[in-house]
Amino acid sequence: MDFLHRIGAISKRELGIFAHRPLFLFCMIIAPVVCIIFFTTLMGNGLPTGLPTGLVDEDNTHITRILYRIVDSFQETKIVARYPNFAEARHAMQEGKIYAFFYIPKNTTVKALNNKQPKVSFYTNEAYYVPGTLLMKDLRTGSELTGLALTRETLYAKGANERTALGIIRPIVIEGHPLNNPILNYSVYLTNILLPGILILLILITTTYTIGLEWKLKTQKKWFSMANYSVTTALTGKLLPQTLLFSVIIIFYDVYLYKFLQFPCHCGILMMIAIGVLTVLASQSFGIFLFGLFSGFMRLAMCLCCLWGILSFSLAGFTYPVTGMDPVLRVLAYLFPLRHYYLIYVNQALDGYPIGYVWSSVVALLLFMCLPFLVVHRFHIAFDRYNYIP
Repeated sequence: MDFLHRIGAISKRELGIFAHRPLFLFCMIIAPVVCIIFFTTLMGNGLPTGLPTGLVDEDNTHITRILYRIVDSFQETKIVARYPNFAEARHAMQEGKIYAFFYIPKNTTVKALNNKQPKVSFYTNEAYYVPGTLLMKDLRTGSELTGLALTRETLYAKGANERTALGIIRPIVIEGHPLNNPILNYSVYLTNILLPGILILLILITTTYTIGLEWKLKTQKKWFSMANYSVTTALTGKLLPQTLLFSVIIIFYDVYLYKFLQFPCHCGILMMIAIGVLTVLASQSFGIFLFGLFSGFMRLAMCLCCLWGILSFSLAGFTYPVTGMDPVLRVLAYLFPLRHYYLIYVNQALDGYPIGYVWSSVVALLLFMCLPFLVVHRFHIAFDRYNYIP
């Protein structure tokens, strides 16, 4: 009971510090909630739609007008202007009025009907990576459909009927069946990892700053005496309020995404909450470990936490496959809590497989929780000897 009493007293003291320093509440409550609302509303419609595109049609035949209707029918593409020549379209794209344009030179239809292989071109502005990439996909598809349309007209001119022409143009019908994200919602792809990544970053920074603040204010000895000179009691009591607050944020995040927004979740919301709380504890433990390694240098510990949290977005594997990385980075990726959260999320929420398929990631998060025990002696030394170094 004395152990629990001391933890309660330290936690009550910690809440008093929160009350006098609104920055803590901002990092633990306001910032995560704002990020959740911001990212889910930013990509509320999934993929960006109606991206402004231009068309230069110097041929102006019924075939090219069919192409215009094909390209404009894509969900991500919206032809907002037609330009008389290439120079004006390029100038409009440089001014940011359009993200891409399709160029059809003169005599395209005549050359196609005479089997002279005319060329049509499309240009995208890759300075805007997302719209440029999406429009490149649509315009490439449109150009391929144009070639098929011209081939069909040639076959019709040679006397082929519709059945024969379609059999030559498309001898094999391809069906696409996207798994786990069948509606191709961009938000499902990004939000489910960006938000936990931001939360892990905030947890790392808040953990190291909260502990280091005791040395900065020269109150570490008072804090240590309240814990009866036990590092475990001191850290547990101090970080317990943060654990509860971040756990509440995780619950809000899961309920909002999987119940309100109806994101795919084949494992049930309770499993995702459990995974989220486990990730919170692993992230806090990793922050304690980093502070213990550099306990005499609070700023160095915080900078390393920031670096670790930011690098996790690149090395988690959701933007670039870990299997395609350099062998050194491939090994380094498993030192980030976000990497293991991502693997468990895909296995549980998207695939709905048994948790045994990702047992190694679960064990990895549990090992992260054990890291503070490796630096207990460093904290003893820090409490006795170290002073804050500005």
